[in-house]
Amino acid sequence: MWKLLVTFLLAEIAYCDEFPLLMPNVSPSKPETYFCTPIRIDSKKDYYITGFKPNATSLTAHHMLIYGCEAPGSKQPVWNCGEMARANKGLKSGPPCSKGSQIIYAWAHDAPALELPEGVAFKVGGDTSIQYLVLQVHYASVERFKNGVTDDSGIILDYTEEAQPKAAGVLLMGTGGRIKANSIEYMETSCTINENKVIHPFAFRTHTHALGRVVSGYKVTRNKGVDNWELIGKKDPQLPQMFYPVEDKAMTIGKGDTLAARCTMVSNRSWTTKVG
Repeated sequence: MWKLLVTFLLAEIAYCDEFPLLMPNVSPSKPETYFCTPIRIDSKKDYYITGFKPNATSLTAHHMLIYGCEAPGSKQPVWNCGEMARANKGLKSGPPCSKGSQIIYAWAHDAPALELPEGVAFKVGGDTSIQYLVLQVHYASVERFKNGVTDDSGIILDYTEEAQPKAAGVLLMGTGGRIKANSIEYMETSCTINENKVIHPFAFRTHTHALGRVVSGYKVTRNKGVDNWELIGKKDPQLPQMFYPVEDKAMTIGKGDTLAARCTMVSNRSWTTKVG
């Protein structure tokens, strides 16, 4: 079972505060559990998130995501969530967000902390569409929870109330499909930018499960009918799934450019593996 995500971060303050966005001592009972927990942001103030410090290990959490939502997927403090979620008894089920979903951070494979470049931040609260932050944690295994152990995995958010000049954003690309038994498959995806703005990619992150070997992302521009491919980033997804610097820090992406990604999947299994 696998899932591919390619994430590009699009773009330190002298003073900032911290907020712990953590699971409230949960104890998942089934493998492949996805739990979500929300925080509501003050709608009368603007906040600027400038960094993310993981409070987790890969021994406990397979991966974590932070969603920015207009409204959360449940009013409960914890609920079953995610497209591959297995319901845990006594908890309601729902998506991470019921309205206005966007991913602002992702973590896996013991990735270290991420600090955004100087002057760059995710603006949340106030008059923005992000009125809630929802933490999603994927528990692939529940062996360590069999004796009543609980978990508070999550992310420590660095933030400031001082306005920052540049807005951070995430562009996420994913693929679907099947990998045949004992085969190599190339999964590809692309999208064309239609917004009239200039984007400055500064970091990229890859994510697959066990069969992924290489994930690469490109900027594609067409000139007189000829496509020009520029590498944004390329990485083995079995390494720590952190945000790595892009190849060309001077690169910009604008209207009409295409972003493309390819994942090389290698299966030595005797059965077909499908997404999810």
